[in-house]
Amino acid sequence: MTILNSENSLILIIDVQEKLLNAVFNKQTLEKKAEIIAKTSKILNIPTIVTEQYPKGLGGTIVSVKNSLDTSAEFFEKNSFSALDNAEVWDAIKAYGKKQIIVFGIETHICVNQTVHALKEAGYEVYVIKDACGSRSEDEYTAGLERMKSNGAEILTTEIALFEWLRGAKHPNFKEVQSLIK
Repeated sequence: MTILNSENSLILIIDVQEKLLNAVFNKQTLEKKAEIIAKTSKILNIPTIVTEQYPKGLGGTIVSVKNSLDTSAEFFEKNSFSALDNAEVWDAIKAYGKKQIIVFGIETHICVNQTVHALKEAGYEVYVIKDACGSRSEDEYTAGLERMKSNGAEILTTEIALFEWLRGAKHPNFKEVQSLIK
C-alpha cells in the first residue's frame, strides 16, 4: 500500500455537474467533500483536471467546486464515459507526469468506474475518494466501488486523502487544510 504524496498527485474530477448532482442519492455529502478536495488542491498546489459530460445538456461543473479550484485547473468536455477516451484529457494527465491519480465524481459505476479502469490499465496508482463520488442509486454506487477495488484501485475518504497529503501537524498548511473539515 502506498500513502498519498501531494508532490506526486493529480486530482481528476469527473462530471460533478448541476443536473448530475441533483440526481444522486448522496448529493449533499458529495458536494461538500468535492468542495473540500478542490480547496485542498489549491492550498497544496495539486494539479487538477476536471471533466464535464455533455455540458450543453447537463450544465457545467457546480459553482461551489469551480470557485474552490485554483485558476490553473484544466476543464475538458467529454462525451465518452471514460475520461481517457478524450485525447486531450489523456494528454493532460500524461503531461503532468504524476503517478498517483486521485479520482472522484459522478456517476461512480459509469464514468468514474470506466476512467479508473483505463488509468489502472495505463499503469497509474489510482485512488477513488468514495465520499466525493455518487450515483443515482446506492446499489449502483456500491457496486461501482467494489468493482474498482477488485481491479486494484484504492478506495479512500476525503479525510484519509487530506491527512496523507499533510503527513503531520508540522506541515506548513496543516491548520488551513484542517479548518476545511471542522
